[in-house]
Amino acid sequence: MNRLRALYDRLILPHPVVVLTVFGLLLGLAAVKFGEFRLDASAESLVLEDDRSLEQYRKVHRRFTTSDDFLIVTYTPKRELFSEQGLDHLRALRDELQALDAVGSTNSILNVPLLHSPDLTLDTVDSEIKTIDADNVPPETAREALLNNPLYPNLLISEDAKTTAIQVNLPTPERYFELLQQRNELRDKVAGGKASDAERAQLETVRQTFIDYTGKLGQERDATIATVRTILDRYRDQAEIHLGGVPMIVSDMIRFIQNDLSTFGFGVLAFLLLTLAIIFRQWRWVLIPTLCCGFTVWLMVGFLGWAQWPVTVISANFIALLLIMTLSLTIHLIVRYREFQHDEPEADPKDSLRKTVMAMLKPCFYMAITTIVAFGSLTFSGIRPVIDFGWMMTLGLTVAFLITFIIFPALLRILPPPLDKNVLSNRVPFTETFAGFTERFGKTVLAGSAAIAVLCAVGVSKLTVENSFIDYFKSSTEIHQGMITIDNRLGGTTPLDIVITDEAPPENVTTDSDPFASGCDPFVEECEGGEEYRDTWYTYQKMQKLEEVHNYLDSLPETGKVLSITSTLDILAQINQGERLDALELAFVPAAVPDDLQDVLLTPYISEEHDQARFSVRILETMPELRRQALLDRIHSHLTNELDYDEDQVLFAGMTVMYNNMLQSLFDSQIKTIGAVFLAIMAMFLLLFRSLKLALIGIAPNLIAAGSVLGLMGWLGIPLDMMTITVAAITVGIAVDDTIHYLHRFKTEFAKDGDYLATMHRCHRSIGRAMFYTSLTIIAGFSILVLSNFIPTIYFGLFTGFAMFMALLGALTLLPRLLIMVKPFGPGTSAGT
Repeated sequence: MNRLRALYDRLILPHPVVVLTVFGLLLGLAAVKFGEFRLDASAESLVLEDDRSLEQYRKVHRRFTTSDDFLIVTYTPKRELFSEQGLDHLRALRDELQALDAVGSTNSILNVPLLHSPDLTLDTVDSEIKTIDADNVPPETAREALLNNPLYPNLLISEDAKTTAIQVNLPTPERYFELLQQRNELRDKVAGGKASDAERAQLETVRQTFIDYTGKLGQERDATIATVRTILDRYRDQAEIHLGGVPMIVSDMIRFIQNDLSTFGFGVLAFLLLTLAIIFRQWRWVLIPTLCCGFTVWLMVGFLGWAQWPVTVISANFIALLLIMTLSLTIHLIVRYREFQHDEPEADPKDSLRKTVMAMLKPCFYMAITTIVAFGSLTFSGIRPVIDFGWMMTLGLTVAFLITFIIFPALLRILPPPLDKNVLSNRVPFTETFAGFTERFGKTVLAGSAAIAVLCAVGVSKLTVENSFIDYFKSSTEIHQGMITIDNRLGGTTPLDIVITDEAPPENVTTDSDPFASGCDPFVEECEGGEEYRDTWYTYQKMQKLEEVHNYLDSLPETGKVLSITSTLDILAQINQGERLDALELAFVPAAVPDDLQDVLLTPYISEEHDQARFSVRILETMPELRRQALLDRIHSHLTNELDYDEDQVLFAGMTVMYNNMLQSLFDSQIKTIGAVFLAIMAMFLLLFRSLKLALIGIAPNLIAAGSVLGLMGWLGIPLDMMTITVAAITVGIAVDDTIHYLHRFKTEFAKDGDYLATMHRCHRSIGRAMFYTSLTIIAGFSILVLSNFIPTIYFGLFTGFAMFMALLGALTLLPRLLIMVKPFGPGTSAGT
């Protein structure tokens, strides 16, 4: 402490202009990379750390020539769809969308093949397939043909034929996948310790190239989506139109992040100015803390730009959090400075400032450390965006602490605040009411705390992690409206891919043997002996088994549209005059399907090269009873136990799997993060107060604060999600600040007279006032988050504010009551104790 005092006396307090000049250069350096500050809402930013599901998802889509890189325009005309006028309006919209440079192609009821010609057979399929666009098909005939086709209902057209969809394909350039593969290969080498120095340098080059390229693609895609929306607006007088699809969701989430950053940043800043003005009523006490808050955010934004570290939808509120936490630190210093002014009004401002810094350095350091530990604990979550959020806030809080104890005193030396009547006033603060209540109703405080603890425990037992992605967005957003329409009318929103790998060939069998070399027909019956093995999916037994899988998936209440090779065979059966293909016809399906229909009917579902069959399933997100993990377990059990596929033959992929993996990790993450926080706080208390008894007393109100928010979520039926998982750990880290300040001041004040009750009253009048101001600021600051379009962010703000209220209540009632009852500092000197 003496060295720190000497540092302030020799450098900071005598030379504030020099300190601020050097700091100004640092701000300038940070500003250089403001342009590199970027946002990310890609799939990589929302998955578990080291989750291979994203890689599997990409592999499956490339292997089966499918992609989620398309927009879905749902179109419900106000008049009859299947009329000349209705189809002309739809065609005009489709043509405008098709004409956009970024659009590779479109799919709609206008260009898909119809199966209505009486002359259509397997032999004439190449010449007799007709479309609404190319042929003069009567609207009513087209309607019946589309509804009777196994492929289109609940995909391109609703079952009542009132809603249709246009799929607008936005192909991702091959350059993206080349850079992605190159980056991942180099990153794996570096992670495995197998990379050379040249490869490490190459990784940085490739990584930067990939970032620049994805940024360029993102800007182009945003521009395309904006143009699409402009086009759609011109047709909304004719139809109810909604836009959906993964690219739109990513684009809108980026927009939400941008809005959140600006709304929260400026909203919180405006609130802070108002709060400071109301509480302290001096322009210096408004300007100096505001500058400190702004400097903290300035440096962090610059650092994130230098580090090429993107902000995700989870970490979008880091600016608001840093503003709030920096202000909390400065308010403690302001209140303490004003106390010294009150006690020694004739003292030199420099001496009052020195005393303030020395008095508050230790408790604020422990306050900052515990909050850093709380956010740092999020790095144990295993969820990529939550981990990034934890590290960002850990670094940000470190910057906030350094600015508070370096720049704040330097600014205060240049702008020393004068004495005012509020400083000299002996008015009893509002917080004294809590001291009186605790003194008179100590037993009620203990009983009430115990009752709250029981309610928290019961509520925690009711917590779940199952929630719907659609519920992450307000009902007024286009994401929510589009997903509702797709879910209810067009076969479900969230994709699930189920891939089945064919059995390995028997040993010593060549895969090009003649299937008709023996009397056994391998397409019709099970043949024994290696020479009859047929390395193809197009055998009777295999297709029959795949049909059983398809029918099972289609029967599940949680699934919407199910597509597979069975859908193709059903179409071919219709073409074949309603007769299902026999074994021989089945063997020649790949040759019978025209080349221009291969990518529609075959390659999305069968990969002969990789011996795999794919089932494309859409999950109904709006189903209240949806339990993803139970659904996946049930499907897996049926395929392996009832249909006798081996464990390694069945693979689940897609957005459903990645989202479910994240959800299922939440409970485990919650235990890890809260456990890490409480262990760290216990260690801090033991180090700070050298007393196990004091450490246990200090933990009690924080346990109730953390339990209250989780318990309330359980009672209200609000599940854990990407944001609310962080609330409990963060709450403990922030709420413990009050505990540390109160215990530190209580220990100091108790040494004066050894009277527990008198000490409590003095603490409530001094540090209690600072605690009240900071907690009120934090609660109101977090309430700004309700302006977000992202529902988890709203919950985060509301629940954190509630937890801070509970923490303040506990620190001003339960904590002093426990101190008076347990007497950790000795028996005391007053009979009243």
